[in-house]
Amino acid sequence: AMLAGCRRALPAALSRALQGRVAGTGRRAVSTSWCPVGAAFDAKQQQLRGSAAGRETGLFGVPELSCPEGFQEAQDRALQESEQLVQKACSTPPGPETVMIFDQLSDSLCRVADLADFVKIAHPDFAFREAAEEACRNIGTMVEKLNTDVELCESLRRLLADEVVMNSLDPETRRVAELFMFDFEISGIHLDEEKRKKAVNLNVKILDLCNEFLTGAHLPNKIDKRVLPEHIWCNFSAEGNYLQIAGLHADCPDDLVREAAYKIFLHPNTEQLSRLEELLASRNSLAQLVGYDTFAHRALQGTMAKNPETVREFLEKLSDQLSKRTLKDFEIMTKMKMKLNPQNSKLMPWDHPYYSGLLRAERYNIDPGLYCPFFSLGACMEGLNSLFSQLLGISLYAEQTQRGEVWSEDVRKLAVVHETEGLLGYIYCDFFQRPDKPHQDCHFTVRGGRLKENGEYQLPVVVLMLSLPHSARGAPTLLSPGMMENLFHEMGHAMHSMLGRTRYQHVTGTRCATDFAEVPSILMEYFANDYRVVNQFARHYKTGQPLPKNMVSRLCESKKVCAAADMQLQVFYAALDQIYHGKHPLKKSTTEILKETQEKVYGLPYIPNTAWQLRFSHLVGYGAKYYSYLMSRAVASMVWKQCFAQDPFDRAMGERYRREMLAHGGGKEPILMVQGMLQKSPSVEDLVDALVSDLDQDFETFIMDS
Repeated sequence: AMLAGCRRALPAALSRALQGRVAGTGRRAVSTSWCPVGAAFDAKQQQLRGSAAGRETGLFGVPELSCPEGFQEAQDRALQESEQLVQKACSTPPGPETVMIFDQLSDSLCRVADLADFVKIAHPDFAFREAAEEACRNIGTMVEKLNTDVELCESLRRLLADEVVMNSLDPETRRVAELFMFDFEISGIHLDEEKRKKAVNLNVKILDLCNEFLTGAHLPNKIDKRVLPEHIWCNFSAEGNYLQIAGLHADCPDDLVREAAYKIFLHPNTEQLSRLEELLASRNSLAQLVGYDTFAHRALQGTMAKNPETVREFLEKLSDQLSKRTLKDFEIMTKMKMKLNPQNSKLMPWDHPYYSGLLRAERYNIDPGLYCPFFSLGACMEGLNSLFSQLLGISLYAEQTQRGEVWSEDVRKLAVVHETEGLLGYIYCDFFQRPDKPHQDCHFTVRGGRLKENGEYQLPVVVLMLSLPHSARGAPTLLSPGMMENLFHEMGHAMHSMLGRTRYQHVTGTRCATDFAEVPSILMEYFANDYRVVNQFARHYKTGQPLPKNMVSRLCESKKVCAAADMQLQVFYAALDQIYHGKHPLKKSTTEILKETQEKVYGLPYIPNTAWQLRFSHLVGYGAKYYSYLMSRAVASMVWKQCFAQDPFDRAMGERYRREMLAHGGGKEPILMVQGMLQKSPSVEDLVDALVSDLDQDFETFIMDS
């Protein structure tokens, strides 16, 4: 329960990320150590590359984390502090101070747990990663202890039972108190001792199974090379007489390579199948133990959707609306395949990503090489800076780091500064590829903002992690249109973290419902695809020529090619996730359910002896919540069309967006935040219509006429 605040941080991050004591809190004037954000990412500006100045410190300015052993010191202090706070909570009379103490307790644990979660996957030094892993385990043990502390829970229950005191609390404090109790209850605190022990054991078992399933989901499959035609061997890694197939090779132009990769990579693994079945059964047992019909009912408590019935209605209505368009998309892809491969023209699951991409490129000539020269990283950062300045009154400045503060010399630290409110927080930009760095674009909540006991505001700290290639000598880093859109997406999360300035860190920034957390980031994708926004920064890095309007129009329209089929595939994934986490025992095996759902919802045939669900790693972080991507996109689409499509730089609308949607973090019900922005509560039909209307070729005609 104490970690639920940090665990509610953005699930797309896969792991959360750190907390450090960073110099400077509260308001601050523009510092002389700040420089324009674009210059910090320009290869010609060497002064910020590996030139950390001043005294030596540790990671994120935490002095003890100058070496791996510092994790022991940080965790010991957090554990000692948490014990003192538990005693304080248990002896404090019911009142607002109770909630503040619980939030301090959550913050003290999150500071180490989130930091360690990030370092264990991102730090290039194995000793740091190992020390962080150990700290995660030790803090986790403490969390299990607190989750079963009846006296601690009772101190919160006394507050919630005191009607007079509860009525005197402001809405945010009431909600945070209720969230803490909800976190206790889903851990089984209300059960008798024997059942509580069972709940703890199930939680531990689920955590272990999740880690094992994630590992198994990414392991390559090996096959005797003689089984495959010799001319396709070169597409796979060789290991003696075996070939390693580590992915689907979805973009490979050779149909046979894609088919072989699909059948071999997705070939069932008995151990992985057993892990998945055990994970789903354990989740169901835990949910029923603590009073829910299914794991989905437990997972959807407090979300926009609220319950599995609403999710099912949303997915079914969306699927119905997409069906004719999807069939048309499949027909177009089949014709393309027939033209290129007349002997084998039936559309198969391994064909969809390849032929949809081919159709986009052929129809709109969107070779990334034509776009990259206009999207230098420095220019894109200046574009974001300009957009945030006009929309929200916020500027980004690069700040020089101290020695030991960052884990790689190419990490940049940005100060986020409001024109009247001063310094709001820090963003560490870990943008470039390096050995052993995960290849994923993520936002990590590093430190949650909160109002401290001394009246100062604890500044939020986040990390944005991308996998950009290093620039060629003498040239800036150039982004493809997809990379540029991903940068805008992750910056949407970062602004949510900076502007979700709640009193309590338990609900700060992106620590909100999963199906709401993606709304700010997906909304930024709409800005990234609007010519008026792009025209402010997209310049050829050599000539200074602006990106032609018709190139932006072609790029936007290309995304609608086969988009119905792409969305139908997402509906299939979300429906499968709901069934797996629905009523147990499951009526059929997970593979039989996959086959049935794929053919019913998606439309392309199931391939015998494959088990795609064993590679569905989102079942770990998004269990029963995979629909969130689609629902968040629907809300973002409605916000864009109603509030920003007419003028993407409308300051009054930007302030309304901050006030209604960003400022509350998870401290307000998500549907109420959406209602405040749209001036209505969207129905399931509204959400479906928003997604389907985005597929129309005439959408955003104001940037068309190519």
